Amino acid sequence: MIVLAVCWHLRFALPYRDVEELRAERGLEVDHVTIYRWVQRFTPLLADAARPCRHRPGDRWFVAET
Repeated sequence: MIVLAVCWHLRFALPYRDVEELRAERGLEVDHVTIYRWVQRFTPLLADAARPCRHRPGDRWFVAET
């Protein structure tokens, strides 16, 4: 629920009040200030999770022939 609201705001650049309305349409009453706080809290965590894993120098890489 929280991640979906944060993703809507970040991915589609929706204002907090629009995200609040989308949540209300699905039966979840959430204030726009709460969504703002979720975005502030969870955006760094989502950004870290979206980064590809960094490999150490010397790791082996395999490429399939095409």
